[in-house]
Amino acid sequence: MYDAVIVGGGHNGLVAAAYLARAGRRVLVLERLDHLGGLAVSKRVFPGVDARLSRYSYLVSLLPSQVVGDLGLRVELRRRRFASYTPLGDGGLLVDNDDPGRTAASFSGVTGGGKDFEAWRRFYELAGHVARRVAPTLLEPLRDRDGLRRLVDDEEAWRDLFERPIGEVVAERFADDVVRGVVLTDSLIGTFADPADPGLLANRCLLYHVVGDGTGDWNVPVGGMGALTADLAGTARAAGADLRTGMEVVAIDPSGEVTFRDENGAEHAVSAKWILANVPPAVLARLTGGSSAPPAPEGSQLKINMVLSRLPRLRDAAVRPDEAFGGTFHINEGRAQLAVAHAEAAAGRIPALPPAEVYCHSLTDPSILGPELRSAGAHTLTLFGLYMPARLFRTDPARAREEALRATLGSFNAVLAEPIEDCLLRTPDGAPCLEVKTPVDLENEAGLPGGHIFHCDLSWPYAEDPAETGRWGVETAHPRVLLCGAGARRGGGVSGIPGHNAARAVLETA
Repeated sequence: MYDAVIVGGGHNGLVAAAYLARAGRRVLVLERLDHLGGLAVSKRVFPGVDARLSRYSYLVSLLPSQVVGDLGLRVELRRRRFASYTPLGDGGLLVDNDDPGRTAASFSGVTGGGKDFEAWRRFYELAGHVARRVAPTLLEPLRDRDGLRRLVDDEEAWRDLFERPIGEVVAERFADDVVRGVVLTDSLIGTFADPADPGLLANRCLLYHVVGDGTGDWNVPVGGMGALTADLAGTARAAGADLRTGMEVVAIDPSGEVTFRDENGAEHAVSAKWILANVPPAVLARLTGGSSAPPAPEGSQLKINMVLSRLPRLRDAAVRPDEAFGGTFHINEGRAQLAVAHAEAAAGRIPALPPAEVYCHSLTDPSILGPELRSAGAHTLTLFGLYMPARLFRTDPARAREEALRATLGSFNAVLAEPIEDCLLRTPDGAPCLEVKTPVDLENEAGLPGGHIFHCDLSWPYAEDPAETGRWGVETAHPRVLLCGAGARRGGGVSGIPGHNAARAVLETA
C-alpha cells in the first residue's frame, strides 16, 4: 500500500509528491499523458524550428519562494523590466518598472495630465499592501473572512478589492478609458466575467494576479515553463517518489483504491492511505462516481504561439519593439473595447475586435532559442486572447478557431506598423510558425472541462464556509481524498500552493 497516490502529474501533483516523498512517505504519481508537467511544459512546437515554447502556461507569479526554498528548486525566475505597453495611434502608454519618470511622462502624454498616474501609483500601492499581507496565508490553514480582513488591516483596500465590483472601483479611481482597461485586464485572464458584475468573479481573478508571492511580479522561467516542472519532477524522484506517465486513472474508490489503465490498455489497481487528485473537481466527481457534479466550468481564452523572424515595427517612434514586447503588450483593451467584446461574446459571437495581450519570452530569456535563431534575430511571441469562452467553439470548433484567429490577428495588426504575418518565421516546409489553442482544444487535449485553465472559477483565499476555517482548502466530501490541483481553494495559476497544502494536510493527520 502507498501512503499517497497522486492522480495527475501536473506541477501541483509534483509539488505534493516532492513534499511527501521528502517526508519519507511512499508516493505514486499517475499521469495520463506521455509527459509530466500538465500544462506547465516547454515544447518544440514547429518542425525544424529550434524554439522551446511555453506552450500553454507561460509566466510565473504565484509560486511562493517558500516552496522554492523548501524543495531546493534551482529554476531561475527572471524579472521583466517593462510591465506593459499599450499602443495608441502613433503613441502609447509604457510602464517602465525601472524608470518612474518615463512612466509618468508616458501617462501624461496619453491622459493629458498627472492625475491618472497618481491614481495608478495609489492603486498598486494598495494592491501591494494586500499582496504582502495575503501571500503568506496561502500556505497556511484557512482563516475566516473576518480573520483575513483583520490581517489586511486596511478598510479601503478590503472594500475595493474584496467587496465592490472592480469595474466600479476602476471607473471611480481612473478617468482615462485606456488606463481603466489596462488595470482591468488582470481581472479577466482566463475568466469570462463582466468587471461590473456584483458576483465579483473579476475581483477574485484580479486578486490572484496581484498577490503573487507578496509582490505581484510576473516572472519569466528561464529555459521555459518546462524547466520548472523538470526541476520539480527531478526533486520528487530524488526523494523516492514513483512517477509514471501514460497511466490513465479510470476510477477512484474513496475508501482508498485507484484503478488505472497502462499504455497498453491493461487495468491495474493500487491502494493508498490517501488519494490526492490533481484534476479538476468535475473530473474528480466523475472518477469517484458521484451522483452530483459541480457546475460545469467554462474557460475563456485564445492562446496563439508564434515564432517570428523579427519583432514587428511599431507606429510609436518613442518606444523600441524590444521595450514594447518585453512586458505585456496590450491590444485593444480599453475599458469601452472590453465592454463591447464581452457583449459580443455573451451574445454568442466571436468579438469583431478581440482584446488580447502579448509578450515575448525570448527577450528576457534567449536560452529558449537555438543559436542560429538567436543570431538571426528571431523571437517568440505568446498571445493570450480575452473574451473567448468555450461556448463560441462548441458547434463548429474548426470554423470558430479560424474565425477567432483571423479576428485576433486583425486586432493585433490594427495597432502595428506592419502585419504580424509578415514577421512570422517559416518552417523548413514553408508553414508559418503559428499555433492556436481554444478552450475546446484544451478540453480535448488536456482533459480540462470547458478548457478552464483554473479548473473552475477562482475562489476567495479565505474560508467561505465556517467548517473550512482552520483547514487547508483541499478537503473533499471523502475523508481520504484531497484536491491538490488548481480547483482547490487558493488554486489557479502556476503556484504549487494546492500541492503544498494537500501535502501538509496529509502530514498533519498521518
